[in-house]
Amino acid sequence: MDKKNALRAGAVAAGTTLMMLLMSSPALALTRDDGDDPAPGLSVAETLGLYVALPIALFLVIVGLVMVLDKSKKA
Repeated sequence: MDKKNALRAGAVAAGTTLMMLLMSSPALALTRDDGDDPAPGLSVAETLGLYVALPIALFLVIVGLVMVLDKSKKA
């Protein structure tokens, strides 16, 4: 009985994945919609700054605040 359930679950997962891939086809992305106004693209430096440097800086600020505002006793 376990083999049958595993086969059924695999078939459902495969079918769902296939349907999602077929429905999310980018072929219709070539036609522009009314009101579509894309912005100019980002440069490499802007992309790295936005998606790499900014999250790292935000992480370091949060770590610094946690360390400064830590109320536990120092050993």
